[in-house]
Amino acid sequence: MLRLLALSSVLSATLACGDSRLPDPSQTPPLAPQTADSAYSVTGLREWAIVGNEVDAGNDTLELEVVAPSGTKFVDVWLDGGPGQRLTKAEGKFHISLDISALVPGEYQVLLAADGDDTAFVAHTFKRSHPLYVVVTTDWDDADTTDEALALQDDLHAEHPELLLTHFVGPYTFTDPSVSEERRTVLVDWLVGMRDDFEDEIGLHIHPYCNFVDEVGSILGIADIECNIDESTVYPTDSSGYTIQCSAYSEEDFTNILLASDAVFEERGLGKPTSFRAGGWTAELNTMRSLEAAGYVADTSANNWARMEEWQGPGRGTLYAWNREHWSSINDTSQPYYPSQDDILVTGEDTIGVLEVPDNGILVDYVETIEMIEIFEANWDGGLLTEPVNYSIGYHPSNFDAVYKLRITDALTHVDQFLASQDAGPVIYGRLSDMANVWKQD
Repeated sequence: MLRLLALSSVLSATLACGDSRLPDPSQTPPLAPQTADSAYSVTGLREWAIVGNEVDAGNDTLELEVVAPSGTKFVDVWLDGGPGQRLTKAEGKFHISLDISALVPGEYQVLLAADGDDTAFVAHTFKRSHPLYVVVTTDWDDADTTDEALALQDDLHAEHPELLLTHFVGPYTFTDPSVSEERRTVLVDWLVGMRDDFEDEIGLHIHPYCNFVDEVGSILGIADIECNIDESTVYPTDSSGYTIQCSAYSEEDFTNILLASDAVFEERGLGKPTSFRAGGWTAELNTMRSLEAAGYVADTSANNWARMEEWQGPGRGTLYAWNREHWSSINDTSQPYYPSQDDILVTGEDTIGVLEVPDNGILVDYVETIEMIEIFEANWDGGLLTEPVNYSIGYHPSNFDAVYKLRITDALTHVDQFLASQDAGPVIYGRLSDMANVWKQD
């Protein structure tokens, strides 16, 4: 009798006060509202959620916070038709770290509802996308560059805070007798500042100037390499070596040219370069094998040759024809690949271990702003990306003036509208060597 009275008392109290236990989140999503309920404030919903990789973490969670009307007991969230998940209430707000790491590229809907309502108070659709990498490079064709050009490049960083540059520096800066030791120190200090302050990359650019090739033997303590002056892409002969094809050197000789460059860079505090572009884009399979042997991971000599029509015509040498022949399939939308041992233009089962990143946007010498934007849009139509995409542009510091700076600034301003960091698109600025950790060799 006493037990029955006790149970009756508990039942009466439950009926009077209400059961404090909350129902589990519904397995079935609520209906989407016609419009979001303004009584609720939601933060953490993204327009773009980038798929991460070894270089960039991406967005594998949505950190949602909801401020709800007073008296709201609980808030649940549903991701793309899946079961509901309960937000945690703390300090009057509702929170959840919503795991989206398993989502493949596509469009996904998030629904949020309160207190078991069968209609959500907000519905939101976001894009899950791979990154669009924008790689901006500089080719040090000459041994020196002007203070004005250095300052204009400083301005690029100031105007585009997320910009990363890959500086393809020539080793001939340190062997050309016209460049004083004092001037070399200025250039090194500037490059180190770009690397340390802005996280730029210092890569390697080779025009096989004789003043450097003649020093390779002494730098490495081996027999001298004979400087080639006959296989120029511009002149019948070139006694300076500047316009000689990189591929004119044997695999062994060019490997030593690379190793000597590495030694000079290390001695000057520039570090071991791991990215490369051949002068005049004149790389062939022997060049690629040399790069692999010397520890390079990425090359960007594959050239969008059709955009350098300025090099066509009488008196312009064979540079255009050489690139048209050797990079025949490279165009505005060519993407990174590992070249086959037998064909530099295609990949295959047996590949060279150096990522080829096509210079699809080429350099400002050959493309104006409207062309750079045209190539950018050819690589990205505004939608989500089902795999990473690369877009490459650049310039020569030796002739980088106000006109060329304006060209690339306007192009970068267009690109900046779609930065992933601003939840405005898939764009991420990248360094060339990092691309080998995005496009991994099988």
